[in-house]
Amino acid sequence: MLGVGAYRTRNRPALSEVLPLPIGEMSWALTDHRDQSVRPTDWAGHPVMVFFGFTWCPDVCPTTLSDISLWLEDLGADANRLIVALISVDPERDTPAVLADYVSSFDPRIIGLTGPADEVAKAAADFRVTYRRVDKDGGDYTMDHTAGVFLFHPDGRFASIIDFHEDRRFAVPKIRRTLS
Repeated sequence: MLGVGAYRTRNRPALSEVLPLPIGEMSWALTDHRDQSVRPTDWAGHPVMVFFGFTWCPDVCPTTLSDISLWLEDLGADANRLIVALISVDPERDTPAVLADYVSSFDPRIIGLTGPADEVAKAAADFRVTYRRVDKDGGDYTMDHTAGVFLFHPDGRFASIIDFHEDRRFAVPKIRRTLS
């Protein structure tokens, strides 16, 4: 049995290769939906909730942002301590103005972030997020991307992931633990 266990685990990546970096070790520079520059250092000392998505997303992104809005409502005044961000994986279409219009449909505490493709790639790498463009007929495209919501403690340490469609009864306590 030990041999089987050793065989099954020998090609697994180290935990440090799959978990997001601490916020303070991230190196991206993006622009928010108000056209302001945002860097990870701006988030120091705050609990953080981050989701990667895009405005042309037909289902996962609007559903998740609606869920986030409900979670923030459930948290009451404690939600004001959180920095909540949607980082676009589609910088070609998601300008700050497009993001401003999109995030206006959700809780006003959610900020939209975009930037040059190389900075989005840096952010994705720091969060250990995968995404890729998927071409469709007629020259259109969509984006495949990691759909979890990332939570970080105020000191920047990774706390947890809320999975897509995770029940509110479990999601909200995870966020509360991040706040404490």
